[in-house]
Amino acid sequence: MAHLEISCERGRLDRDMIQRFLAQTHWAQGLTPAQLDKAIEHSLVFGAYRGQRQLGFARIVTDYVSFAYLSDVFVLAEARRLGVGQALMEAALAHPELQQLRRFLLVSRDARPFYRRLGFAELRDGERYMELRREPAAVPARAWSWFRAIKNAA
Repeated sequence: MAHLEISCERGRLDRDMIQRFLAQTHWAQGLTPAQLDKAIEHSLVFGAYRGQRQLGFARIVTDYVSFAYLSDVFVLAEARRLGVGQALMEAALAHPELQQLRRFLLVSRDARPFYRRLGFAELRDGERYMELRREPAAVPARAWSWFRAIKNAA
């Protein structure tokens, strides 16, 4: 795609467009603007642009040492099948601060063939991986009572 630019500048992101798009997906349905802002603040983000218009987005949660989780990758419908997703992911995977990482993870229901072409594969040692799934409201308030007590005692 001619004149496509990939940028990590948070200030350039079209947060309204990103939030509207993600809030309608199966993986981030109902995402609020405040939640998106927090996710962006704590992630390495990538925007794909033609001129000033943002066409795609990707977010990487990482410790910059050994692990990264790829999330919220999308390209607007009008720009799909034009190489935007490929360029976005190639730029993300080539980011200089991520070259020493031992592991990238992602979860994909619909785009597995796309990610395979980028080098991703099913978990080699899947039986070692575990997950804790919960709704955010399921975290009991008392879980942090020890933290509040220690903080208030200091």
